[in-house]
Amino acid sequence: MKIAAFFRLVRYPNLIFIALTQAMFQYCIYDPIYGGQVPRNDLFQFILLVLASVFIAAGGNIINDYFDMNIDRINKPQKMIIGKYINRRWALVWHLLLSVLGIVLTAIAVNPFSRWYLVVANILCVLLLWFYSVKFKKEILIGNIVISLLTAWTIMIIFLSKFSFSDAFGNGQVNQLKLFRFAVLYAGFAFMISLVREAIKDMEDIAGDQKYGCNTMPIAWGVNATKVYIAVWLTLLMALLLVVQFYILQLGWWPGVVYCVALIIIPAAYLFRKLIPAHTPEAYHYLSSVTKGIMLTGILSMGIFYFYL
Repeated sequence: MKIAAFFRLVRYPNLIFIALTQAMFQYCIYDPIYGGQVPRNDLFQFILLVLASVFIAAGGNIINDYFDMNIDRINKPQKMIIGKYINRRWALVWHLLLSVLGIVLTAIAVNPFSRWYLVVANILCVLLLWFYSVKFKKEILIGNIVISLLTAWTIMIIFLSKFSFSDAFGNGQVNQLKLFRFAVLYAGFAFMISLVREAIKDMEDIAGDQKYGCNTMPIAWGVNATKVYIAVWLTLLMALLLVVQFYILQLGWWPGVVYCVALIIIPAAYLFRKLIPAHTPEAYHYLSSVTKGIMLTGILSMGIFYFYL
């Protein structure tokens, strides 16, 4: 029972999603671009970075639930783990252990002398997750931006672990530029769709957030203004995706265009349509699930490029 509760506490589906995102970028974008030029220790480095990302995220999920106990008693009483199945003190121990392990694995994976910034960045991720749980998530926008940046970082850390500034201006310039474009494309997608989902979750959790003095967007601006904010980001996301399809069409990559329109753009338009009349926590929860589905299909679209790069 406690083992199952622990996996629910760290939100193992989200951890699987992080690992899947990084694996898709590794095997469907990086490997096809570089072909047989992949360094010998690349797989070992990749596995350690995935584990580091998963451990840091798991630690962040634990500390978030630790500080959210009172709010969760109102918003999600049936999902409470800390204080019910896992002692509060042990929750702090697990948070510290997983976070430190994530940082140590990052240092082992990369050369801490030449790529020290990746170790520093993951230390910053741990700190951001702590301050998000304590303060940022209760404030307008900043909490949503932090989570969205951390979501995008799961892709950027894999990219930066492989990016070489010397190759970017030398013989490997073409490949480095390709890798950079795909990293920015998918990190940008992850950032924007996460902003949408975090705002929807704020509307879903408004009852508990109001009672405990949070100043999230729907509380500070109102639900209608929050919907406008979400609609703007959805519109921008769909517009940018359509622009990307225009460039893909010029390359003759029809399967990618069909996939993106059918499984990303149309669902995003559906989300837009359902957003306006939604007004109950159940409706917002459904919209959050739809957004998560769009995130998944967006990340899986990397598989299309495996056959063209």
